[in-house]
Amino acid sequence: MIGNNLKIAWRNMAKNKLYSFIKIGGFAFSIAICILIVLYIKHETSYNKFYPAMDRIYRLVVQLPIENKTERWVSLSAPVAPTLKAEIPSIEQTGRILPNPLFGAGSNQLSLNNSPDSHYDDGFVYVDQSILDMFPMPMVSGQLSHALDKPNTLVITRSKAEKYFKNDPIGQTIYLNNNKSKAYTITGVIEDMPNNSTLAGYSFFMSLAGEPFYQGEQTAWLNNNYTVYVKLKPNVNVALAEKEISKNYLEIHYLPEYLKSGRKLNPLFKQAKITLQNALDMHLKSADISDDKVSTLNRGDIRMVWTFATIALFILFIACINFINLSTANAATRAKEIGIRKTIGSSRKLLVGQFLVEAICYSVLSLIIGLFLSWLLLPVFNHLANKSLTIPWIAAYFFPSLLVAILVIGGLAGIYPALYLSKFKPITALKNNVIRAKSSLFRNSLVVFQFATSIILIVGALVTNKQINYILDKDLGFDKEQVVVLRGIGTLSKQLPSLKNELKSLPNVASVSMGDFLPVPIDGAKRNGNPFWVDGRKDLDMATQGQFWEIDQDYLSTFGLHLNKGRNFDPTRATDSSSAIINQKLADELHLKNPIGAKITNGNTWTVIGVVDDFIFESLKDKGYAGLCMTLQGNPSLLSIKVKPQHLKETLADITGVWDKFAPNQQINYSFLDEGFEALYQDVERTKNIFACFALVAIFVAALGLFGLATYVTQQRTKEIGVRKVLGANAIRLLRLLSGDFIKLVFVALVIATPVAWWAMNQWLTDFNYRIEINWLYFILAGMSAILIALGTISYQTWKAIRANPVDSLRDE
Repeated sequence: MIGNNLKIAWRNMAKNKLYSFIKIGGFAFSIAICILIVLYIKHETSYNKFYPAMDRIYRLVVQLPIENKTERWVSLSAPVAPTLKAEIPSIEQTGRILPNPLFGAGSNQLSLNNSPDSHYDDGFVYVDQSILDMFPMPMVSGQLSHALDKPNTLVITRSKAEKYFKNDPIGQTIYLNNNKSKAYTITGVIEDMPNNSTLAGYSFFMSLAGEPFYQGEQTAWLNNNYTVYVKLKPNVNVALAEKEISKNYLEIHYLPEYLKSGRKLNPLFKQAKITLQNALDMHLKSADISDDKVSTLNRGDIRMVWTFATIALFILFIACINFINLSTANAATRAKEIGIRKTIGSSRKLLVGQFLVEAICYSVLSLIIGLFLSWLLLPVFNHLANKSLTIPWIAAYFFPSLLVAILVIGGLAGIYPALYLSKFKPITALKNNVIRAKSSLFRNSLVVFQFATSIILIVGALVTNKQINYILDKDLGFDKEQVVVLRGIGTLSKQLPSLKNELKSLPNVASVSMGDFLPVPIDGAKRNGNPFWVDGRKDLDMATQGQFWEIDQDYLSTFGLHLNKGRNFDPTRATDSSSAIINQKLADELHLKNPIGAKITNGNTWTVIGVVDDFIFESLKDKGYAGLCMTLQGNPSLLSIKVKPQHLKETLADITGVWDKFAPNQQINYSFLDEGFEALYQDVERTKNIFACFALVAIFVAALGLFGLATYVTQQRTKEIGVRKVLGANAIRLLRLLSGDFIKLVFVALVIATPVAWWAMNQWLTDFNYRIEINWLYFILAGMSAILIALGTISYQTWKAIRANPVDSLRDE
């Protein structure tokens, strides 16, 4: 019986080639997109799962309600980890990660042993030995268990060992930034971190053992630079452990130290608490953590996973709708077949089985084509999503999962047409007098759903495109164009003034500034956080948080910052070593009506000599503006060169020539500041491109189904068209008659889709502090696009029917 059903199914597919192509094509595209999205979701949810005991490893997160919003951050002080380990019995192990570039993490110039050559590389991070124990990787060389027990030791990954050393690197030394007084000894080589690891992106693990970065750091509870992890003992109640950790840290240690420092306590601090974030949740549930420097390298968003999953289901549903619509619309062509089969004794059960077999045959063929399409589209998808996904062809679960999924999908898509077609009464079917009113209503509802989904995706593509363009084109308050950032200058030490002067003498260089604190947080640029008070009011006022940057006298001109009060730095004035330039926001938050000459303190006291207009140096997703204090000092590793737009290629060659003169053993490393700014918003750019691609796929699949329906409708109305033409109807009127019903469905879809799209995009835009307003024009454009797509889809078949000779259609009837 199954063999007979398969034979009949094949004959019907071959007989109705157009409908078969539309059904299979729509299904295949949908399956391909679903496979890609499932691979993406599987990867996003796989972070840290390969490590042992991840259910017992947690990251400490501080949570505090501020201005009707819950702020979360992970930076804690150096003594937190050892203190918790010593005082809380439920904790088995603690560990710290220090990713802050201020202390040498991030990017560095490295030299090997006694070699004069210097190499720029990134992926440096300070960790406790216990971090390697919690997140273990296979060792290539050395012993993992005690690799970072001693000070100034270093564990590197296999790829870096192969890059820099010909032989086993164990015992060899690395110097950072030409600092010959401090040698790091390599004690281990581990396999490269998988890209679904919390530590992905790190290649140089430096020991925190005996690392006092400043005097008293190991007992300084108020200086927060470390990310702290804890491993709980088996069978510990996590909620109780969380309360105990929060009480120990805040009530026993942090707040007493805060009050002892003479600072005024913010009443909101009483609502602060420590929460435990499981290591398996860090990748997808950290989007609202403001200082998540560790997993920023690979941070995802659970909302994006749900969005992708929903889009995949919608696209698959659109393909199922095509199948249902075309199967029920084409009922008349199967009516006599059903009538004859019922007359000779076929039961409804057997007919349902026949139609389900046909549906599954369509599904299996679509699966084969869909797999091929997903393989072709995977490189494009990887580029859009910034992933390195692969299709797990040899995984034991892959093909069985696909087969089960396709049988279920084929069955669900085919069940309604099977029940609908098999219920025809033999006499009605043989007379070809099938009533279609209910099925037409059902089909129309499904067409509305298809186009509503397409309109939502079109609106999403328009809004995300407008938002990313708004961010990239927004006036930031500084000039990021034509600024070349040169890295690794810290190795030149006393030669820096000469290097700067020689670069300034180049004909196409406008200005040069040395400093690691750039308006755009690109690779190598630093950030910090400091509490500020008006001098003498530390015990009276709550601290004002702001940034503390070390710059030089050419910083303002290089980045086009506007000085609205006071003056710039002058290195020839001895007093300027204790002077500061602040931005207007810090002046406002400190309530400095006449800031010039005022004294402010962050531990050291500074005299304000200038105030600059506010400029955006934080992410436009967040607050953008923040308080800022700039002073004239520092040992920079970055140099910013403002160049003229003319003869850029020659200017870069001149800069390279000057660099080679000062650093013959160090390859030049530079980038453009505006490119770094655009890179900050690559995730938004990717979202925009993905929405656009998904919208195109949904429209394509929906258009396929609409084309099939249009073909069916024009075939059914051939006689009517002939009669109307004989009676004098012109082509425009006939076109309006045939397309009118479809256009009405698109209008209904627009009415349904508009509030859904408005809500969804408003939710997405809440991530941005600087955002566009959703304009009704987006919905009008989406609706017009849907109408044009519908007209374009059905125009060929309707125009073909209209242009046909009415004599032929009437004679055929």
